[in-house]
Amino acid sequence: MTPKLEWLDDPEVFRVGQLPAHSDHKTYVNSAEVTNGHSSFTQSLNGNWKFHFSDLPQKRPVDFYKVDFNDTNFDTISVPGHIEIANFDQLHYINTLYPWEGHEYRRPPYTLNNKQIEKGLFSTATDNHVGSYIKHFTVDPKLRGKKIRVRFDGVEQAMYVWCNGHFLGYAEDSFTPSEFDLSPYIQNGRNKLAVEVFKHSTASFIEDQDFFRFFGIFRDVTLLAQPQVHVEDLSIKPTLTNNFQDGKVNVNLKIQKDNIPAEIQLRIIDQSGKEIYQSKQTADKTVNFSNIELKNVHLYDNSDPYLYNLEISVIQQNGKALEVIPYNFGFRQIEIKNKVILLNGKRLIINGVNRHEWDAHTGRVVSEEDMQSDIKTMEENNINSVRTCHYPDQTRWYDLCDQHGIYMMAENNLESHGSWQKSDGVEPSYNVPGSLPEWKEAVLDRAQNNYELLKNHTSIIFWSLGNESYAGDDIAAMQKYYKSVDNSRLVHYEGVVHNRQYEDQISDVESRMYDSPQAIKEYLENDPKKPVILCEYMHSMGNSLGGFKDYMDLIDQYEMYQGGFIWDFIDQALLIKDEVTGQEVMRYGGDFDDRVSDYEFSGDGILFADRTPKPGLQEVKYYYGRKK
Repeated sequence: MTPKLEWLDDPEVFRVGQLPAHSDHKTYVNSAEVTNGHSSFTQSLNGNWKFHFSDLPQKRPVDFYKVDFNDTNFDTISVPGHIEIANFDQLHYINTLYPWEGHEYRRPPYTLNNKQIEKGLFSTATDNHVGSYIKHFTVDPKLRGKKIRVRFDGVEQAMYVWCNGHFLGYAEDSFTPSEFDLSPYIQNGRNKLAVEVFKHSTASFIEDQDFFRFFGIFRDVTLLAQPQVHVEDLSIKPTLTNNFQDGKVNVNLKIQKDNIPAEIQLRIIDQSGKEIYQSKQTADKTVNFSNIELKNVHLYDNSDPYLYNLEISVIQQNGKALEVIPYNFGFRQIEIKNKVILLNGKRLIINGVNRHEWDAHTGRVVSEEDMQSDIKTMEENNINSVRTCHYPDQTRWYDLCDQHGIYMMAENNLESHGSWQKSDGVEPSYNVPGSLPEWKEAVLDRAQNNYELLKNHTSIIFWSLGNESYAGDDIAAMQKYYKSVDNSRLVHYEGVVHNRQYEDQISDVESRMYDSPQAIKEYLENDPKKPVILCEYMHSMGNSLGGFKDYMDLIDQYEMYQGGFIWDFIDQALLIKDEVTGQEVMRYGGDFDDRVSDYEFSGDGILFADRTPKPGLQEVKYYYGRKK
């Protein structure tokens, strides 16, 4: 397989050599490792990497991936991290436009009657910066002798990967994991992993989110080993029966195995530690534990996020475990009846926020402490829901929301704002993905990545198709995909309000942004088709959040109005040492000589970027506390 730079210009090339998406379950050698939370199957490659920054593709060190390449002139960069925060590239914040507007003329391939790829659109572009990463490593003895893959949890925006001089593959979709098989090329001694990251590709047209435009390896990089019999994918589907009294669970496994006999053992354990179910089956390519019936189950909701523990063990003939997999799940039912969203048979009220991943020092590289702090803030201020705007987050965030009962709207990595909204007007002449067949598979892949990764998280009650990408056949195909694989959740998308011909094909809810209370009343009083959620409202920039009462009163007045998600949770700003005073100061969009920029629009949070509460948070706590 030979890598091609032209893939950057082609929306139909987005996944080359990657392993298929699968569930986010963790594997351990035995139960003791489960208890201490450390797996002998993993080896972190985080830390210092060799690094070279190139300001355009033609200047990059083309042969850097070769084993005998001399990298003594390379710099060093910390992984995970952003290339811009490491001072190799310009910091740049922008909201609705594409970052090259005013500098470069570009239109998405296959739009405006252009039926061919524009050669050099990104592959020879003068604004397409490149990061060349090198990591030398030795495989931990505990991983040796097993199949080994490498997992990149997040890389913006397009990457090529080599191991010991061998090309492994190419990946886009910056916010879901990319995995590659190292087994044919890994060795017990010194190994070389090389990663070439491009700031732009055709993925840039559908990753036009309201945030700082970073690039680089910004989430964990990990080696993963697997035993001779390995659970590659885990699907847990719990349902409620008998008027919410009892439960039924279907567990489906995809197994990768060598030609050795093994057994799959399944246990379900309640929160008291009592085993309430146990079963075994012979390991095969697929293993299904069907229609497991449990009596008098404990329901899951925000006030009582009760989780059961599922434990899968792969057992050899001699009784020794090859791997152990724990996963928590809960019983809850989300549905629409009489045009009202119900959770466990009761009307659902969304007291929500939109949350970008953010840290004032490290950007979208967020820590466990950041996430724990955010959960604490939500619980202390009566926030019961979060929308992952506008991409999948670190998987640890979904674990925490499961544990704390924070309802989730799990959004795909999709936004193409700049392709249809111009000068605050709707003008979709070159909208992507639209109804273009050449863009369909890329967005369907993103939907599949999001679903397969996160499908077992009880806290997820909505799948969201993306944000501000207008509407068309391709987004309708995403909706159809979710409905085909998951009937236990609702599907959300706001963009049909701009193209009503798709409202019967896309979104289970009427989703709006920043509508006035009067506009919501008018919709609800004129034969509404769907219940209403405001996926963004109460734009919390500056001295905002006044008028909250008018929205909260709607909850009592209209059963079909079910709340919304404040825009947004935390400011996107960076703590920078001031050149004059030497003091750390908060800097927002436009403060880095970044143009074009949307300036202070990076500061819309109810928290400052250092997680200090703003005065408006008191308003949130009071009104969200009234409606639970």
